[in-house]
Amino acid sequence: MEMELIPLITSLIIGGIAGWLAGIVMRRGSFGIIGNILVGLLGGFIGGWLSSTLGITIGSGILGMIGTAFVGAVILLIIIGFVFRRR
Repeated sequence: MEMELIPLITSLIIGGIAGWLAGIVMRRGSFGIIGNILVGLLGGFIGGWLSSTLGITIGSGILGMIGTAFVGAVILLIIIGFVFRRR
């Protein structure tokens, strides 16, 4: 049971860091812990899909995962910004 919990906790921490960094870079500030984690996790999916589609790797290990999730989170925030500006 403990071995299954470690990847989940790692993903949540990486998502939180990536979401927090993306919020700072995009000048939207922090979204709170839950918001940062959600933005980072969704960013991880977007960044992972984009990097595999384009054949690009940002790095390896934890820093590579944070970088991939960060890039995806920034793209997600840009898309969200366009959607809510148009209304």
